[in-house]
Amino acid sequence: MQRRTLLASALALPFVSRAWAQDDPFAAFAEAHDQFHAILVRKGDTLIHEKAYRGPGLDALANIKSCSKSMVALLLGCAIDRDEVALDATLGDVAPRLIPSGADPQVADITLGDLASLRAGLERTSGPNYGAWVASSNWVRDALSRPMVAEPGGRMLYSTGSTHVLGAALAEATGLTLLEQARTRLGRPLGIDIPPWTRDPQGYYLGGNQMALTPRAMLRVALTMRDGGVWDGTQVIPADWVETSVQPLTRSPYSGLSYGYGWFLSPTGWALARGYGGQIIAFHADRDIAAAITSDPNRPARSQGYFGALMDLLDGPVLSV
Repeated sequence: MQRRTLLASALALPFVSRAWAQDDPFAAFAEAHDQFHAILVRKGDTLIHEKAYRGPGLDALANIKSCSKSMVALLLGCAIDRDEVALDATLGDVAPRLIPSGADPQVADITLGDLASLRAGLERTSGPNYGAWVASSNWVRDALSRPMVAEPGGRMLYSTGSTHVLGAALAEATGLTLLEQARTRLGRPLGIDIPPWTRDPQGYYLGGNQMALTPRAMLRVALTMRDGGVWDGTQVIPADWVETSVQPLTRSPYSGLSYGYGWFLSPTGWALARGYGGQIIAFHADRDIAAAITSDPNRPARSQGYFGALMDLLDGPVLSV
């Protein structure tokens, strides 16, 4: 009897699964995209959906890849609020010892805001240049020794070297490592764990890649941004910095999305952190929605491919769920 019961249950599973899928607005997307791992969505105070379709789960650390850039930008806002730096402060003012001899004279005039908005003007270290950059003996020196290919504060040049220099400058200005800043200024007040991540040969934590958060922690960051920097009644991120961060300053030549200080901005009202492979921390203030998405960190997510599909997911099922 027990064997027959188990067999009947096993045979019924496909039908149960199909019925369940009808109530899951993201099941079809998960089935169509095998690099999609997990999604969490909250509207107002209600957790609408949280599920890991594959991958390590909702409580396991996920490499957030270039969502790290947005986290570094948040730390810039925290440092500004503490009067440790200013948005228009230059590298020459804040961290002159980081500037290598022989660098273009304009390097000293690059502002922290230029770095956070990816408008430093220096040749990119991302894309085809990334491997050689991280193989260099001094990542800050390598990034700042590259030729100027645009005016600082001009067009967007997506480059992890820019946010890495920003992180190093914040460490110099505050006397705290990027890890210490992340833990004390974001992790502790948000109640999330931020483990150590990659450091360069000089000991600076990589500003702009390889940080790890759980999907639940990613959602807390999204919620805090959605709610004007407030988490659990505490102003964690300065309210004026949240507002400043999402003002469009430039535009990505790849996705076409606008970009502020660390956050991509969509025409439909989303502000999002985006990481390689399809890692997303997103909020839609007007619709009172926050979302976090994790994906396979080892597979690309191009703007005209999987990332485009994720944007359709945000604009469709997530907004209407």
